[in-house]
Amino acid sequence: MDENMNKLTRREFLAYSCKGVLVACGALSFLQPGMAWAGEESRPKFNIVFILADDLGWSDLACYGNMFHETPNLDRLAQQGIRFTDAYAAAPLCSPTRASIITGRAPARLHMTHITQFVNPMDTKLLGPGTRIELPLEELTIAEVLKRAGYTTANIGKWHLGGKGFEPQDQGFDVNVAGCDLGQPPDYFYPYTRTGSNNTTYQLLYLSGGHEGEYLTDRLTDEAINFIQQNKEKPFFLYMAHYSPHTSMGARLQAKEETIAKYRAKANVVNSRNNPIYAAMIENLDDNIGRLLQKLDELKLAGRTMVVFVSDNGGFHESTSNAPLRDAKSSLYEGGIRVPMIVRWPGVVRPGSVSHTPVITDDFFPTLMEIAGASEKLKHTIDGVSLVPVFKEGGGLQRRSLYWHFPHYTNGTRPCSAIREGDYKLIEFYEDGGLELYNLKVDLSEKNNLAEKLSAKAKELQAKLSAWLKAVDAEMPLPNPNVKRADL
Repeated sequence: MDENMNKLTRREFLAYSCKGVLVACGALSFLQPGMAWAGEESRPKFNIVFILADDLGWSDLACYGNMFHETPNLDRLAQQGIRFTDAYAAAPLCSPTRASIITGRAPARLHMTHITQFVNPMDTKLLGPGTRIELPLEELTIAEVLKRAGYTTANIGKWHLGGKGFEPQDQGFDVNVAGCDLGQPPDYFYPYTRTGSNNTTYQLLYLSGGHEGEYLTDRLTDEAINFIQQNKEKPFFLYMAHYSPHTSMGARLQAKEETIAKYRAKANVVNSRNNPIYAAMIENLDDNIGRLLQKLDELKLAGRTMVVFVSDNGGFHESTSNAPLRDAKSSLYEGGIRVPMIVRWPGVVRPGSVSHTPVITDDFFPTLMEIAGASEKLKHTIDGVSLVPVFKEGGGLQRRSLYWHFPHYTNGTRPCSAIREGDYKLIEFYEDGGLELYNLKVDLSEKNNLAEKLSAKAKELQAKLSAWLKAVDAEMPLPNPNVKRADL
């Protein structure tokens, strides 16, 4: 199974081969009469709909081989666009990954390597560095760039990059719905509030109105559709950042009862792979993505709208299984950072194509700039590279390596950094200097540590990782003076 997951599975082939020709023809029809192909100066600006899921695992969609979850709309999107097998989040947690999307800069460079509410544990062998509690205003955001390029910009959904003074409306977004400092909703049902044990009331900000029984993912999609309808005559950038399928503030998954019942009846639930509540949340997310795509069709905007779908990190171990990938959210093993990614760009991306090119969320900033024709001169170093060559030609990129830095203890993980170059991935752990080297082409599950057997390769990658950490001024964990040497 490990080998098959890096290509279209037999199940996918059987499911889609019979309609591949029809899908391809349908995608070509997106080009409206007189519309130029991407790259020509005369073409109109493409709208951009960027859909970000929260904690959705790499193997959680049917088009990635999941046999339990039902995701027909995302499966269809994959057949209309390009599906990436080797897409990565810049971090194994949400805030740093979101910062990388918004700025194109690595979390280590931003000194945002954990969620904004993170507090360092004080009883660990190492003391991890702190993390910025908001995205600095001096950072240039993709919303600011696109706004100056003539786009109307909207954040609808999760922000988690700072509170008052550092919210979406302070960072280049014309519209902000439900974007605040919260990393998870107080509740998925109206009125989206929860009272804590200390009688503190938590409220999802910038989301007024609603009705009894209203579900958050449905409501956010309503808001997105309203934004598209209001701005259909001009180019727009919609950052559709769903809270789902993350847990709620009450540390629980929540979905509609009728959908949960469907999945309870569907299979004998024996493990987290077949969690009926999580499955119901994913089906609802997929339904709402379908509603959004249908509205683009109805408004005749599909042919000039690029749609991106991606997750901010791997699936949480208490909600799902990331198998065949190792581990989960908070880890630099593949289960924590490899994510589903689908892009539909009519007239450019070959329908139904699959890319095995390693890409990372830093890449979205320069990619969207190029697609929007934004020629703004950048003062900051951008770590990502434009993916337009991959979209246009199905080819590779000049970049050789991907990097991660996670100097923290969280959910059982230890401070570490990682590098992927070609098929090889090295993880360096800071407690003991341990190295783990894996060949992902033959060992996707990261079971066979090759660090001793291929010591020269391990040292080569370690040197490159060390040089990168120095270049981005990464903050490192330090020995904890409160822990005796004998305990180290």
